[in-house]
Amino acid sequence: MAKPLTKTQLIAALADEMGTDKKTASGALDAIVTVITREVSGGGAVTLPGVGKIYCRERPARMVRNPATGEQIHKEADKVVKMTIAKALKDSVNG
Repeated sequence: MAKPLTKTQLIAALADEMGTDKKTASGALDAIVTVITREVSGGGAVTLPGVGKIYCRERPARMVRNPATGEQIHKEADKVVKMTIAKALKDSVNG
């Protein structure tokens, strides 16, 4: 399995793809992350064409088990960030 890109590597690749310097690419990446974070934390969703959809989903309160002790514990309702991968990306990965 290939190692994931670091933020520095991603910024360098983005700058190369955009034909600009790394400072501009870093600003663009930071702006995208800020917008996605604001939308998803506010209960919305963000669709990245060709990549997927990022959204927040609420999970109900439930009983969970501590794997070390086997003890049943009540877990409060919470929210979790999910991502659905776009068909175009799935198809490109699968050939």
